[in-house]
Amino acid sequence: MNTQKKLQLPWQALVKLPTGAGSRRTRLWPWHALTGLILIVVAYGLWYSTSLISYEWRWNRVPQYFAYQAEEAQRAADYARVEAIEVQGATARVTLAGDSGARQVLEVDQDSLRVAQGDDVAEGDAVGVTHHWAAGPLFWGLWTTLWISVLSGALGLLLGLATGLCRLSKNPTLRDLSTVYVELVRGTPLLVQIFIFYFFIGTVLNLSREFAGVAALALFTGAYVAEIVRAGVQSIVKGQNEAARSLGLTAPQAMRHVILPQAFKRVLPPLAGQFISLVKDTSLVSVIAITELTKSGREAITTSFSTFEIWFCVAALYLLINLPLSQIANRLERRLAQSD
Repeated sequence: MNTQKKLQLPWQALVKLPTGAGSRRTRLWPWHALTGLILIVVAYGLWYSTSLISYEWRWNRVPQYFAYQAEEAQRAADYARVEAIEVQGATARVTLAGDSGARQVLEVDQDSLRVAQGDDVAEGDAVGVTHHWAAGPLFWGLWTTLWISVLSGALGLLLGLATGLCRLSKNPTLRDLSTVYVELVRGTPLLVQIFIFYFFIGTVLNLSREFAGVAALALFTGAYVAEIVRAGVQSIVKGQNEAARSLGLTAPQAMRHVILPQAFKRVLPPLAGQFISLVKDTSLVSVIAITELTKSGREAITTSFSTFEIWFCVAALYLLINLPLSQIANRLERRLAQSD
């Protein structure tokens, strides 16, 4: 009976490779511990730095800039007399009777009641106030940042896809115009483009600041997306296009059904990075008086005097937007890699 001996490389005779999950965890835990230690040192450094300048932390002032109880005065609509007051728990129901016989019923908080039964009130007099929860400036700034990012990102993606394909076109005019657009936008700062678009183009065409801000961000994003698309398409071997054409597909059909799906898998990481940068670039539209997240943070600082707390919250909100984008891009990238 013949026995077969397994071939063993020299380095395998000297080193025994771990194959189990337990050995892998044993091998990685010191590095995770080192990461935790570095983060602790950084946190201590931040705390020690603030202690040197005697900064007093006031985190209790921050929640009101996300949500607060707004106070709304309930006023008489006309000259009238307080006909009746009915107390129902913490709410008071006030009935006002006018000279013409018209009645007005107002519900106010009992502890804010400013009239008594039989009192005369004039038009606009406050009978009491009601309280309700309202969104704070940081919440509205976050919402503005989100819708500006989504809208300008979608427009920039469409514009970048069209421009990237024009860069690869056989038509010299399309290539020249797309090249001029890409080089002009990439070669100038975004802040300058926002100023030009709002104060010059926006003034001539009577555009709103929101439209000007979204358009400037979309044009800026489109130029970078165009280069990403161009590089992705050119990375696909020419044999793919030739094979598609040999099967009877036209050039647009080959680009749509064969080239672009393969290129999308390769350009997904840089596209995700570009859209993450776009979210952060929305902070620049505050220079044309759009109250997005950064401008909301500055306004909150002027009333709360909690500089560090507000800026830490603003940074955390930007991180809250960008981390899911990064995770979605990573999952989509892995799923597309498995479909190869």
